[in-house]
Amino acid sequence: MKTVLILLISCLSFATYGQEDVKSKNKGAQRLYEQANQLLSSKQYEKAAELLEKSVTIDKQFIIAYQQLGDIYRKLQQYPDAKKNYQKVLEINPLFHSLTIFGLAESEFYTGNYGSALALFNKYLLIPNLNDASKKTVAKYIADCEFSINAMKKPVAFSPKNLGPEVNSADDEYFPTVTADEMNLIFTRRAKNQEDFYQSKKDGANWTKATYLSPSINSNQFNEGAQCISPDGMYLFFTGCNRPDGLGKCDIYVCKKEGKEWSKPFNIGAPVNSNGWESQPSISADGHTLYFVSSMPGGQGGTDIWKSTLQEGGSWSKPVNLGPKVNTARNEQSPFIHADGKTLYFASEGWPGLGRSDVFISRLDDAGSWNEAENLGFPVNTAGEESGLSISTDGKTAYFSSNMPGGQGKMDIYSFELPVNVKPDKVTYVKGTIRDAKTKEPVDAGVRITELKTNSLAYDDTSNPESGEFLATMPAGKKYALTIDKPGYLFHSESFVLTENKPFAEPFILDIALHKIETGGSVNLKNIFFDTNKAELLPESKAELQQLISFLKNNPTVSIEIDGHTDNVGDEKQNQLLSENRAKSVYNYLVSNKINSSRLSFKGFGESNPISQNTTDEGRQKNRRTEFRVVKP
Repeated sequence: MKTVLILLISCLSFATYGQEDVKSKNKGAQRLYEQANQLLSSKQYEKAAELLEKSVTIDKQFIIAYQQLGDIYRKLQQYPDAKKNYQKVLEINPLFHSLTIFGLAESEFYTGNYGSALALFNKYLLIPNLNDASKKTVAKYIADCEFSINAMKKPVAFSPKNLGPEVNSADDEYFPTVTADEMNLIFTRRAKNQEDFYQSKKDGANWTKATYLSPSINSNQFNEGAQCISPDGMYLFFTGCNRPDGLGKCDIYVCKKEGKEWSKPFNIGAPVNSNGWESQPSISADGHTLYFVSSMPGGQGGTDIWKSTLQEGGSWSKPVNLGPKVNTARNEQSPFIHADGKTLYFASEGWPGLGRSDVFISRLDDAGSWNEAENLGFPVNTAGEESGLSISTDGKTAYFSSNMPGGQGKMDIYSFELPVNVKPDKVTYVKGTIRDAKTKEPVDAGVRITELKTNSLAYDDTSNPESGEFLATMPAGKKYALTIDKPGYLFHSESFVLTENKPFAEPFILDIALHKIETGGSVNLKNIFFDTNKAELLPESKAELQQLISFLKNNPTVSIEIDGHTDNVGDEKQNQLLSENRAKSVYNYLVSNKINSSRLSFKGFGESNPISQNTTDEGRQKNRRTEFRVVKP
């Protein structure tokens, strides 16, 4: 992730120690120092450091050379070496320069020595005539130190697991994202200064050898990175920079999986993309809200996290800033919105943390406002830089990248079990394969999932034409209706009741056979609901009824009979009447919605046609059903 924290003296330190009284008396050491300064003017820091190391070997009291070495190593984020040289400066002359104290304090902080760093920052704050910018920077570091000291007293469980050589290499791997079933992993690999996407598939407990994602997306001319994958693995949003169709330096693009291949990337355009910098997209599970990072005007400062919602016709709304409970005057990056739709993970340099960038969580409350960011704690966050966190749909596993010791190379991808207090809400998924009932060939059918209480769409897409597969996530605590439809076929419906106390570990796996429209073909309307012993349609039935209306309107020659059925509990005659009245209620609803009554009839079968045993609650529930049967195709 791009580091944009402006360090004190980062631009001035290499030109502020040129006093005559600190020159080396050794001409060789002084000459090396001067040559190093020439290299510094052209930002050749490593070469300058080599010359300065030789210089202090010749003159072990060459204080300004030690100071320059401390500044260079700090700029290169080689903090142990920076500490060593700053300490040497103070050993030679404790009053040499106030910036030595600051440099050592910052180096102590980024090596996790928060107590020492705090004492040094407080000492530096006492220096007379500090400007306001310096005071503000030091105050932030002091807050970080105090937070870090407390956080280390209350460590969270953390046991990272490297995904191994099948995924990781000697190059950098980062921005891991997985599909809802955790069977597919897509990530960015940076090799020879080129960023491209790679993928790996789950094989048992292991990952397969990572392969190049697609020449339709990856290119030799441009870098592709900072991606997210929709839960069903069908849509890939990513960042593309300096492309011919770009609106600014970096834009957000999307492509769709078509069979086994990916479509050509499409720039999602304004108002999400601007003439500035937009990056690091994260799409909600329903595909309707896009979270991303931008430096566009109107934010809290630095780079902020914004969101945009999908409009009718496929355009995106004007971006909305997530506000001061998430964004700060510094940089926020790497947003990840969980499939529950209200738990956001992101990286921030502005909130109190243990290092340059920490990972945080914010939750959307019932009023639609974000709660104040919460640090994921130590040792998930460290004195280094953490970012690019993504979470499995079940909320158990987090994926992230790190250059921690013991990896395959540079940045590697790891996973770890997420601490309980920062887990998202429970979510499950439905995964299905749709086939023609007779030919068994895959079918690209429309798939809709509706949340029944609000009659709002939770998922609306088509199955993969190559495989007939689809996958959709659903937050717990709600009731859902799923309908599958395709022209020329009877539609299919399913009902899901997801209670809060149900463990995630039970996803719904479906193998759906679609039947072509023909005489005698029937559909079990699994989302038609009545109260016990009553025939009035409940509001939750609306989604299914609207689907039936659409089916009849799209197939104007079809005539149907609506059939009601009950279990065997109670009086047989009463069950017969109840089933007939329930079928009539559906009939009346269709007629009231302008379906010609000449195409409709209804019939009650009572308890005479069970499809399951009446000896269990589950069996009796299946027998209490409403169906329709094709009378005329």
